[in-house]
Amino acid sequence: METISLKHYDIFAGPLDSGLPAFLAGLAYSRLFVTVDENTERHCLPRLQAALGGAPFALLRTPAGEQHKNLDTCRLIWQQLMEQEAGRDALLINLGGGVIGDMGGFCAATFKRGIRFIQIPTTLLAQLDASIGGKLGIDFFQLKNSIGLFQDPLAVFIDPAFLGALPAREIRSGFAEAIKHSLIADAAQWEQIRRISSLDSVDWGAAILPSLLIKKRIVEEDPWEKGIRKALNFGHTVGHAVESLALESDAPLLHGEAVAIGMVCEAYLSHRLLGLPLPEVEQISRFIIRIFGRHPIPPRHYPTLLALMRNDKKNEAGLVNFSLINPLGHACINQHCSPELIAESLDYYNALGNE
Repeated sequence: METISLKHYDIFAGPLDSGLPAFLAGLAYSRLFVTVDENTERHCLPRLQAALGGAPFALLRTPAGEQHKNLDTCRLIWQQLMEQEAGRDALLINLGGGVIGDMGGFCAATFKRGIRFIQIPTTLLAQLDASIGGKLGIDFFQLKNSIGLFQDPLAVFIDPAFLGALPAREIRSGFAEAIKHSLIADAAQWEQIRRISSLDSVDWGAAILPSLLIKKRIVEEDPWEKGIRKALNFGHTVGHAVESLALESDAPLLHGEAVAIGMVCEAYLSHRLLGLPLPEVEQISRFIIRIFGRHPIPPRHYPTLLALMRNDKKNEAGLVNFSLINPLGHACINQHCSPELIAESLDYYNALGNE
């Protein structure tokens, strides 16, 4: 089992049963709770049960999906904890993707002013992104993660075996974070990633570690997102707006699918604002379109997208805040773009053809 040590907790990557039992044996807690949704209860809970070896726990059940990452579901989690008389010395394991991790951690950090929790991310997106940094939160008023806080877990356990139960679309969504990490911080890693022809052939056990180490380096340098950690928002200013809009439609996008659109748009903005060479923008765009396909954005939705961007929590001094790139592998934070330029980037995305 690989161990990545952060300042306040460790990330353990490998088979769950080779690390979790010993870790739990070193803790004192009154009761153990496990947060699941219907998907992780069916596909992931048996692996956790096997690792726990018969140790008792109580389930906290939540509905699956980003559309349920809200105060109503938090109320459901808090209610279950109250009904089962959870004390402040209880321990909560969040078993699931980014929604479970963000929301379950948020509920743990606020229940009775905070109970301890462990994250077991079960999607590629959560393993690459949500496992480092202590960001917790929920969506509110159509704005992603606009209510939340920073709170570290006791530990994170990443078992690539969970990925075997994921649909191809979920794997593709998580892969967007690996692309992002390379573009903002490691040009050599980007060169390796862009040569991937099929996600079916990727050894995720090996591929996860480089991305985790990139994020570890950035988060340790800037734990409270006052400076360089904002680099991790590349693709997310446009991406979060696109994701929020799509959630209200008949064709919602997964987080990574929306961020992929955002990375194309923000690579174009990097060209227009910072001089990222157009051939490199085209290289990024071709690769992303080949992996993710196209999801055209009707221009009639541009005003709504711009309004969502203006309300993004990353903004400062009333300006829409972007993290852009130039050169490849180097992020430039606190960049501001006019509404006209943002619309131009959406036009650029819409004009791309399928590969």
